[in-house]
Amino acid sequence: MAVNKSKVAIGFIVAGVLMLSFGLMFVIVGPAVMKDQITKNTMIDPKNEMSYTMWKDIPVPFYMSVYFFNVLNPKEILKGEKPMVEQKGPYVYRKRCQKDNITFHPNNTVSYREYRKYFFEPTMSKGNESDVVTIPNMLVLGAAVMMENLPFALRLMISASFKTFNEGPFLTKTVGELMWGYDSGLVDFLNTYLPGMLPSSGKFGLFAEFNNSNTGLFTIFTGKDDIRNVHKVDSWNGLTELNYWRTPQCNMINGTAGQMWPPFMTKESTLPFYSPDACRSMELVYQRPGEMHGIPLYRYVAPKTLFANGTDYTPNEGFCPCRQSGLLNVSSCRHNSPVFISHPHFFNADPVLLDYVHGLHPNEEEHGLFIDIHPQTGVPLNVSIRLQLNLYMKRVSGITETGKISEVVMPMIWFEESGYIDGPILNTFHTNLVILPAVMEYMQYGFIALGLMTIIIASLVHYKVKRSRTKVSIEVEKTMKNKFDGDVVSNGNTGTSAEEQSPLLTDKMD
Repeated sequence: MAVNKSKVAIGFIVAGVLMLSFGLMFVIVGPAVMKDQITKNTMIDPKNEMSYTMWKDIPVPFYMSVYFFNVLNPKEILKGEKPMVEQKGPYVYRKRCQKDNITFHPNNTVSYREYRKYFFEPTMSKGNESDVVTIPNMLVLGAAVMMENLPFALRLMISASFKTFNEGPFLTKTVGELMWGYDSGLVDFLNTYLPGMLPSSGKFGLFAEFNNSNTGLFTIFTGKDDIRNVHKVDSWNGLTELNYWRTPQCNMINGTAGQMWPPFMTKESTLPFYSPDACRSMELVYQRPGEMHGIPLYRYVAPKTLFANGTDYTPNEGFCPCRQSGLLNVSSCRHNSPVFISHPHFFNADPVLLDYVHGLHPNEEEHGLFIDIHPQTGVPLNVSIRLQLNLYMKRVSGITETGKISEVVMPMIWFEESGYIDGPILNTFHTNLVILPAVMEYMQYGFIALGLMTIIIASLVHYKVKRSRTKVSIEVEKTMKNKFDGDVVSNGNTGTSAEEQSPLLTDKMD
């Protein structure tokens, strides 16, 4: 039995060594295998059914929430008093994005146009599209600033045109009309005699050019040759750089198209992307780690320098002419209209902007933008992009509609585009990115622990068996020796002679 136990113990030691080796191999090879799988599944390839479908037709709900700054004292503003506004909304629209004209190229790039449509969601909104709000009339107050350097006589003619078409300095219309367009005699006149002056050839609305439109022709890298380039923009509308701004750096088209990023991100990584709506590239920075339904994430936010002016942040000089920090002058890509983009309620902007308008209350929770990224795959888990549209307005002599308006950057609306992974795709993510890696980790350390335990226990058993056998052998030898010595002593005590002890010897001697 002792021999059998020894063999069994040796067998367990061998098994333990195998389990330990298997576990250590898992530790070394496992991350490489996972990295290889992520690389294969994140490149843009129709063979990658899940990731390609996510990229082609965003499968998660995406919404645009619009807030209007309803002007409470339009008559007083014309007298030079400080504007007073109240926020109305949100008016929520479901956004549907779909890529079309997808064409793969031999240089590992793919071209496409992304079309977008908006559908009003009354149950998610605080109000209806029939709600009436008052905002500055961009056609009048914007045009006044654009034409302030024209001859005085021409400005008088422009003012007369406004009166002819019954266009005043402020608009009081329904949310639906302001969003998607309303009939205007002035718009029809301008489109007929000054084509190209306005962004839309039909009705004039703040988002008229966004609905049922596309974001331009994007050409991005598929990542097949280098996964570090996946989703990065190669060109937009055939351009590798813009011509809106004053410096090459500001005209660069950097980063991705703003939907996904390359995998294997670190806390030192940034989130660059090109936004056709903002007419520039932007870059978010790491803020903190987090978790969403058990899935690890990194939160990226806009740095304070994003909309800083050229005085406060030298690299932004190319976006000037600038006003206070916190404002991006987009007039160069918006038909020279005096339009500025900022964070909502002038969050992260020069505090003086808040002094010009009553009714603004900025805070990071409601007005800061962020993107939560799963760092291993570069896939956004939760997104909230918040921007505000502002109109620079002032008194312009000769255009009586401007009255005695004080120089002010007037907030008109702010909007939030948001979405988060949910439903079946969240379950798939959770399974592939949380459960399976955890199982692999538990398995590898389980094998190591079990292998070590098996080796230790089997070694102890083997040692005990060997020690027991040695002890038995010693006892047997000792017993035999004692018995032999005892027999000798016994014979000596009785005086028995050698001859008496050996009859054969005695007979032989006889």
